[in-house]
Amino acid sequence: MSTIERAEVFVASPGRNFVTLRITTSDGVTGLGDATLNGRELAVASYLRDHVVPLLIGRDPARIEDIWQFLYRGAYWRRGPVTMTAIAAVDVALWDIKGRVAGLPVYQLLGGRSRDAVMVYAHASGTDVPSLLDDVAKFRDLGYQAIRAQTGVPGLGGSYGVRKGEVYEPANSNLPDEQPWSTEAYLDFAPTYLRAVREKFGSAFHLLHDVHHRLTPIEAARFGKSVEDLRLFWMEDPTPAENQEAFRLIRQHTTTPIATGEILNSIWDVKDLITEQLIDYVRTTVVHAGGITHLRRIFDLAALYQVRTGSHGATDLSPISLAAAVHVDLTVPNFGIQEYMPHVEQTMQVFRTNVTLENGMLDLSDEPGLGVEYDEKAAERYPYDPKYLPVARRLDGSVHDW
Repeated sequence: MSTIERAEVFVASPGRNFVTLRITTSDGVTGLGDATLNGRELAVASYLRDHVVPLLIGRDPARIEDIWQFLYRGAYWRRGPVTMTAIAAVDVALWDIKGRVAGLPVYQLLGGRSRDAVMVYAHASGTDVPSLLDDVAKFRDLGYQAIRAQTGVPGLGGSYGVRKGEVYEPANSNLPDEQPWSTEAYLDFAPTYLRAVREKFGSAFHLLHDVHHRLTPIEAARFGKSVEDLRLFWMEDPTPAENQEAFRLIRQHTTTPIATGEILNSIWDVKDLITEQLIDYVRTTVVHAGGITHLRRIFDLAALYQVRTGSHGATDLSPISLAAAVHVDLTVPNFGIQEYMPHVEQTMQVFRTNVTLENGMLDLSDEPGLGVEYDEKAAERYPYDPKYLPVARRLDGSVHDW
């Protein structure tokens, strides 16, 4: 019987910080998992090295479900982003191994394709409305069928969602950058630039917007109602998602579709949102919600209540997570959309992936497992570089949700 012989944790910063787990079996088969938690990377690396890796040695890598339950139930201290990200890395690496052993891509092990390719959305942004419109035009020309639109609020420097150059990466300093925020200014301005996008480009593509947890439930309801005629694909994270009950109030006041879940880590965190149909899209992601095994549970529950998937997929997730997401997206019947940002050249020097983009759709080849390879030597050229996400402060100086 093949057993887990070695599990290695790599921390590198090829364009941004990533934590990678590589599991090797006694038969010499390797599997990769992403363990990246933006701004808390070393916490997950330590959790894996100090607490999880010793538990894996000698175990049967084919027993994915048993290992998942062992790491989740056996720790007693359950859930939370650090724990679930570490479990996800192990789980995805084991699915990668199972696919390589079987000679099949992971999506075949999950039941095969439900679709030919995976629709993604691009991230258009600007410092003002004209630059946002130029960015939307660029992505339309590239063939994207869905575009998220964000721009800076006049008078507020460093507002969320504005890309610097070709890459959007908000983690930008070795200590948190503190940025000003005004909800009143945002509520006045955001509907106007979303309306400008629709007026210029029409309704022949999906338009998305990220509120980023910054509104109270009644403020989010007001915002959703004000943009109903623009037919948004979704408004994302309209209010902090810890309080699932809060989404009931939003739902009572607007028909604008709601998406949330990227910072939530388990089926219990989204249970009420799904079963009471308080959201339209669940945005949990493979790396922060316990891997392929647990993400499928969440998506299967969502399918029963006509809630579709819309997994987080920014560049704070490595190409391993992107590939794992596409494998899942191809198979689930209730797929909605996949977030996508292209990784920078340095990242792709370290990770070789078989994921391809064409006309706003992702697909992958039929390589066994995930179809991703990790270049350890290339990673050594990019040592860990501490970076933190910004912190938002209201104009009176108090801390606000970022």
